[in-house]
Amino acid sequence: MRYTNLAKTISLGLALTFAIVLGLGAVDAVADEAKAKESYNIGVESMKEGKYNDAILAFRQALTEDPEYVDAYINLGAALYQTRKFAEALDAFQNATEKAPDNVDAWLNYGRVNYVLKKYGDAELAFKQAIELAPTNADLYKELGKVYYKQRQYDNVISSLQACHENGGGDFLTWFMLGKAYEKQDQTTQAINAFQKSIEARSSNYNAYFALGQIYLNQEKFMKAADMYDKALEADPQKFRAAYNYAVAIESADPDAIDRNIAAWQSFVKIAKGNPKAKRDLDIAIAHIEDLQERKELLESN
Repeated sequence: MRYTNLAKTISLGLALTFAIVLGLGAVDAVADEAKAKESYNIGVESMKEGKYNDAILAFRQALTEDPEYVDAYINLGAALYQTRKFAEALDAFQNATEKAPDNVDAWLNYGRVNYVLKKYGDAELAFKQAIELAPTNADLYKELGKVYYKQRQYDNVISSLQACHENGGGDFLTWFMLGKAYEKQDQTTQAINAFQKSIEARSSNYNAYFALGQIYLNQEKFMKAADMYDKALEADPQKFRAAYNYAVAIESADPDAIDRNIAAWQSFVKIAKGNPKAKRDLDIAIAHIEDLQERKELLESN
């Protein structure tokens, strides 16, 4: 049986892993198919060793010997993807979908490459086709949700990611995207719950903590906001925006706690100093620290 699982492992930001075809099995009736399988297996071994250019040559040779070899198209697309030849990878996966329109992996990877190329309409159609073939596959709903998230179609983000979770899937990213979609739809309670689920899935989760901080800051729950920004900074101590908002929340909670407020702003300055993106906020903070210090001196003199 020809190898079909390699394509399942392609995922944005994740390492490629795959099984190995051991031996050629029974001799095929047609000599070209036997040669194609041999070339295919060489390609798989090359992928395992990280020799993607060699794998590309081997899979292309397999297709020369057997133009109907669907798994070779899928794995060729995988190798091309790894070398960032996205247009060629797209062509390989498209060929796979045309040769085997009932192959879920072919549609999944065709959609993923379209997503990378920002062809969101084509990606959406590909993932929907894959879902028709495998309606309980949670990963497919995640991929579709990512497409809708990029398109800011928040109703569709919610329905897709709910289906992902209902089918036993989901991770910190799906819960975070769901939280943002709820937030955009002014469903604040649902957004908070989703961000908390995102944190449960990954405790060191800057984005989810920051998002919760924003919600609580907008609700004027200043100490809860400060706690979330503090946790965001634990996850990524170099994020100056969280440090800025932490100082805002701390001072808003108690404007008269001057020493604590000065310390919070000084912490922001320490993080933001030297970051050109923070220059405007840095200037504001330095001036505000001077104002707070003058206020402290005035109070002490009285």
